[in-house]
Amino acid sequence: MPVLLFLVDTSASMNQRTHLGTTYLDIAKGAVETFMKLRSRDPASRGDRYMLVSFEETPLGIKAGWKENHATFMMELKNLQAVGLSTVGQALRTSFDLLNLNRLVSGIDNYGQGRNPFFLEPSVIIAITDGGKLTSSSGVQDELHLPLTTPLPGSELTKEPFRWDQRLFALVLRISGHASVEAEPLGGVPSDDSAITPMCEVTGGRSYSVFSQRMLNQCLESLVQKVQSGVVINFEKTGPDPAPLEDTLHHGPAEPPKPGPQPWHCSHRLIYVRPNPKTGVPVGHWPIPEAFWPDQNSPTLPPRSAHPHVRFSCVDTEPMVVDKVPFDKYELEPSPLTQYILERKSPHTCWQVFVCNSAKYSDLGQPFGYLKASTALTCVNLFVMPYDYPVLLPLLDDLCKVHKFKPTMKWRQSFENYLKTLPPYYIGPLRKALRMMGAPNLLADNMEYGLSYSVVSYLKKLSQQTKLEAERVLASVGKRPPPEAGVKVRCPPGGLALARHRGDFATLLRGFLGEDRTCPPELSPKDFAGFHLAALSKSVKPQSFRNPYDVSRRHLLDQLSRMRRNLLTATGRFLQTRDQDQLHAVAIAEMGNYQDFLKNVVPPLREADADQPKRLHTFGNPFKLDKKGMMIDEADEFVASPQNKTKRPGDPSMLSGAPKRRRCMSPLLRLGSGYTPPVLMSPAGDRASPAPPSPLPSHGFEDAVLGNHMGDRYNPERAPVSEHDVVNHVAVAEHRRNGGVPSEDGEDGEPAPGDSLPRPSPDRLKKQRSGRDAERDGGVVERNAELRLLINREIRKPGRRYDKIFYFLKQVQGSLNSRLLFLQNIIKEAARFKKRVLIQQLEGFLEEIHTRANQRNHLDGY
Repeated sequence: MPVLLFLVDTSASMNQRTHLGTTYLDIAKGAVETFMKLRSRDPASRGDRYMLVSFEETPLGIKAGWKENHATFMMELKNLQAVGLSTVGQALRTSFDLLNLNRLVSGIDNYGQGRNPFFLEPSVIIAITDGGKLTSSSGVQDELHLPLTTPLPGSELTKEPFRWDQRLFALVLRISGHASVEAEPLGGVPSDDSAITPMCEVTGGRSYSVFSQRMLNQCLESLVQKVQSGVVINFEKTGPDPAPLEDTLHHGPAEPPKPGPQPWHCSHRLIYVRPNPKTGVPVGHWPIPEAFWPDQNSPTLPPRSAHPHVRFSCVDTEPMVVDKVPFDKYELEPSPLTQYILERKSPHTCWQVFVCNSAKYSDLGQPFGYLKASTALTCVNLFVMPYDYPVLLPLLDDLCKVHKFKPTMKWRQSFENYLKTLPPYYIGPLRKALRMMGAPNLLADNMEYGLSYSVVSYLKKLSQQTKLEAERVLASVGKRPPPEAGVKVRCPPGGLALARHRGDFATLLRGFLGEDRTCPPELSPKDFAGFHLAALSKSVKPQSFRNPYDVSRRHLLDQLSRMRRNLLTATGRFLQTRDQDQLHAVAIAEMGNYQDFLKNVVPPLREADADQPKRLHTFGNPFKLDKKGMMIDEADEFVASPQNKTKRPGDPSMLSGAPKRRRCMSPLLRLGSGYTPPVLMSPAGDRASPAPPSPLPSHGFEDAVLGNHMGDRYNPERAPVSEHDVVNHVAVAEHRRNGGVPSEDGEDGEPAPGDSLPRPSPDRLKKQRSGRDAERDGGVVERNAELRLLINREIRKPGRRYDKIFYFLKQVQGSLNSRLLFLQNIIKEAARFKKRVLIQQLEGFLEEIHTRANQRNHLDGY
């Protein structure tokens, strides 16, 4: 998982503008975004981790570290401002310490146990700067120096602040302020001559001198190709140069080499560590030896260099490979060394490699691998073998082929002599290799690895300290120092300076303020020593008016006018720290932030009528209603409901949290509600008071249907109301409305003696019946249509819960034939949805209705 750390120069010199109209800082931000877009084209970029560091002091300089996500990275990149100094050394040290934060905890460096190329965390630092002078609080520096002290534990185990899998690349912006007339040079981008260039070369990277936007894009494409998984190694030649090959002798005398060191004698390049295609993690077997022989009696470890120094001998030897003995193969980055080896066109010979002081009794050490050109002469590979492989591989070959894994005493003696020259940290890899071969018992289990107890305990202690430091650093990322509480009241010796030097200060002040203005009797602030004056606005930096030189030149006139205004205004008013125009001067990025403005506004009073829909004071649309308190009925009409309705704690509707939108239920849908009878009409055409609704009988569907056939006011639980009683009630109501006007049956408003109620004429009674029947028939049709719609909805629902269907069927009204026809239509609807169980129940009820109807008709015949 590559780590890509962007080090952006935030010094004040990054504010200079180019001929493109943008500042250097804007170009740097755009370069970071362009790099990320180019990198995203590679499928291997899914595991990339991006970090952002600026030139500010630690920990403010760490904008995005190990725990920040991509959104935080982009936000911090957008908010960078160029206001500091060019502290390149401190920023580089902060970047390296941030990358090395977890290495001791994970044990990736493996101090004292050899260097494992397959234990790596490839990191690339991309610094974007203008290449200006190195400025700091102590002055201007000519050379780049990294701080020697660092809070990171374990940094003393490595001489350099970086590691062998970390490289630094620098984009030095040299874009001029005016467009250049000369054509841009073609070819590669040259290196820059700034102070950061040597640091880039030491880590295995390089610098780019950018003169135009086209060159910047070219550099970014090159940097994307540089993101590779590998480690940097110093290759140095030892011994004489190789003899010329035979084919060069047949072609005549070759050009004699130049005297002195050649470019291929020393190569500081990367070796590619390819991950395993199946697991995605690099796999290896053998380490690169340390540059010292580990001593079990040594209390400390000597510091190692970041890049191992590997010597190669130019003596041609035969490459050795034994079956079942693992080896590691790494490809070298193109360099003058690889070019020289490929030009020799000798893929069947190799050059052995050594690490000085790795053996116990030899300065050069024993070979641990070799350099060899590929068979197709396309690249040069580093083969890492067991330590002193020319001795071990023949022994293992004899063990497999000659002794058949049954070693003799002579073989064991030769093997023990080899183990005496083997560094102790090779015991573990060798035991694994022998186990893979099928000889796991050749090495004793009690063989030590070579580190003393004090060294092991010291490394464990460093691991714990590094873990605590890592947690502290990660917790400090993104935090800002607390702002000043306000202006601290300071008490000058001897009171106010102006009042002390001028005795008529009070008179002068009264002349400015007027005779009616009262001045405080005492001008000394001794009683308020230690107080802090709070700032009126958080965006305004509090000023103590102590030193006029603290005011910048461009704000001097504004500050003077503000002080004069505060002096001449009434003493009862507050001091004005900003002009009226500044109150409305808001940055464009903050203009739409209406929610923060509402937080500072005094909350409005509640509405007098709580039943009215609440209006949201939304930005841009103040007439928008709150739809959370709305309910929609079948006709999709809005019905307002109370916003804040007190409910009992045990109310199940409170368990769902926010109020939900619900539909108004028709009276027919409310369980337990009975049928409301039609309104009776008086002889004069006015409506009479309806009788209270009676609940439906619970005697089954057929009883309800037959009972409704006998009349709209049928109720089997009480005696039926006769038509004579209905007519009497209507007459009484008409008599009371007329106020005692004589009717046809009486001369005055009182009823006739002997009759409890006046009787209407037969014509009036017939008209009343016909009007009531017409009104009833119209209401029944509408109500049955609504019931049919509801029943059809229940039929379409999945499941076999048909309680609501039969409840709605009980409320069907009209004649017997119309209700039976209604039931047959419901059966057809159920058949359309293949509700077999429901059809059987409905057909059984239909047959039972026919049977009960026939029996009742037979009884009526008698």
